[in-house]
Amino acid sequence: GDGAPPPRGYGPSRDEPPQRNDSPAYGAAPQRGYGPARDAPQRLADSPPRADPPPGEAPPPRSNDPLDFASRISITDAEGRRLIGPPDLPQGVERAIKVDGVVVGHMRLMPLRQTGGEDSSATVFLREQLQSILLLSVVLIGLAVLAAIWLARHLLRPVAALRDVTARLALGELSARAPLLSRDEVAELALHVNAMAEALEDSERQRRKMLADVSHELRTPLTVIRGEIEALLDGIRQADANALQSLHAEVLRLNKLVDDLHQLTMADAGDLHYHWHELNLAELLRPTLERYQPRAQKCGLDLSWSLPSAPLLLQGDAGRLQQVFTNLLENSLRYTDSGGQVVVALGSAGGHAEIVVEDSAPGVPAAVLGSIFERLYRVDGARTRERGGSGLGLAICKALVEAHSGSIIAAPSVLGGVKITVRLPLKT
Repeated sequence: GDGAPPPRGYGPSRDEPPQRNDSPAYGAAPQRGYGPARDAPQRLADSPPRADPPPGEAPPPRSNDPLDFASRISITDAEGRRLIGPPDLPQGVERAIKVDGVVVGHMRLMPLRQTGGEDSSATVFLREQLQSILLLSVVLIGLAVLAAIWLARHLLRPVAALRDVTARLALGELSARAPLLSRDEVAELALHVNAMAEALEDSERQRRKMLADVSHELRTPLTVIRGEIEALLDGIRQADANALQSLHAEVLRLNKLVDDLHQLTMADAGDLHYHWHELNLAELLRPTLERYQPRAQKCGLDLSWSLPSAPLLLQGDAGRLQQVFTNLLENSLRYTDSGGQVVVALGSAGGHAEIVVEDSAPGVPAAVLGSIFERLYRVDGARTRERGGSGLGLAICKALVEAHSGSIIAAPSVLGGVKITVRLPLKT
């Protein structure tokens, strides 16, 4: 009939161009080269038949790709008969095809989200990608957990070593040291812990040495005093002036040792009291030197000094500084051989006053010069005790000089003995 769709293979020949309306009316809509849509069935009926496809060749199969445009579009005529597209196309976006305001067909386009089913390539692709992502996520999470465990153990290993070392130090094992397992902040902390342990070990060593030396120093005069008293009680020695003088000398020596220890202890604790005043160092040093001149002559020593005429002013405690000068002169007069000399010089350099005390032989080995300021240190213990030294005088000098923000050092003297230099900051 007239309304039946044209059979496949019929229509205009591929070799003949379609008949066009060469004289369209003025103002009419373009006919896209095929004339009015009302004449389409008649034109198709009058056209020669289209050549059939060669026998044995089937039409190409419809693509299952959901992205293929041909599988998503369908065109029907005005009566709803399908002209182009798959027959089972689901509902989608539909638009009417109009020519001169007359609906001649409909076009339907299926959206991408409605394409395919569970077995479509897109669904399979998405499923595979999701499985790959899930598998990769599980693997990455596992690797992250393993890396975190390894990193935690790596970081906690030196921390655990530090914990063990500090626990051992707290128990009194001062020889414990932290191993350096890395080069980060934990290793720097381990260095500080080791430095603290070394300081504690050195302090403990000094404490034990001082206790042993103090007990030894106290034992000597106490033994002498005990022997003198027992001799008097047994009638071996008469209770005359000589015996009493000997006892008195030992008591004075014991009292001096106890006083020196008390001063050092207070200096370490910061309990020594200082009375700060403006002082002229030359005027402070001169009376002390003049007071020791007769004693030097009695010992057969030549005591000389050189003091500047210009004042050297500083802030200090006159009593403590006189104690420093007295201890230095006592040390030189006590340990310098008869016939030697002691030279004292006062000057200034670099904003500091310098007091230099030099003596002649005997000297002190250069290797132990840095140790003579330690408490109860003796180069030759027997000789020092014979000459009445306690081994605390220079240690007290160092504590008092450092309290005045100064320094004290020892070096070999050109006279053959020891050269001690005290530097004190001048008033600016």
